Amino acid sequence: MKKKFERAYQFKITLKGIEPPVWRRIQVPETFSFWDLHVAVQDAMGWQDYHLHDFTVINPRTQSKERLGIPDEDDEFELNILADWDYNIADYFPSKNRAAAYVYDYGDNWEHEIKFEKTVPRDKGKKYPRCLAGERACPPEDCGGVYGYREFLEAIMDTGHDRHEELGSWAGRDFEPERFSPKNVRFDNPRQRWKRAFEEPER
Repeated sequence: MKKKFERAYQFKITLKGIEPPVWRRIQVPETFSFWDLHVAVQDAMGWQDYHLHDFTVINPRTQSKERLGIPDEDDEFELNILADWDYNIADYFPSKNRAAAYVYDYGDNWEHEIKFEKTVPRDKGKKYPRCLAGERACPPEDCGGVYGYREFLEAIMDTGHDRHEELGSWAGRDFEPERFSPKNVRFDNPRQRWKRAFEEPER
């Protein structure tokens, strides 16, 4: 059952290290958990949710930084990541946090700034989450992070580049780095995403 809500939180998400920037502006229900926010960020940006992620945010009660994501049962690197589905964004925004850090794919290490902009009344005629605005396409998955993406762009923009055909074919001929429309964003159900990720399929 969907939780009722009266307000929405507006965030601006910016992918760090890329110029001109790749960014999105979204509104999500105030009842969202950090897992729900993760799914909304993935869908708005255009990621495929193939890799691990985490948020870094200040706990208003302890004033200490916490990492919320998918816990590692072994935690051999002592990351101390807490399960983000157990924590609600309303307990962290906007009282002490105007922004949070979000990392996706520890290999490519895509760093995002998630900036809290404002609280708005729920528009009963709209469906949430909503993507209001944004610019530029999300980089392709597994392209090698910020530096790999720069090299990728150089190759696909230069027909004389020795990797032009290879990388153009790999990314898909329809990839256009400047193309983005909020109207094309489709938000998944966070609960269904969680089930697909963590529950064993029935046989």
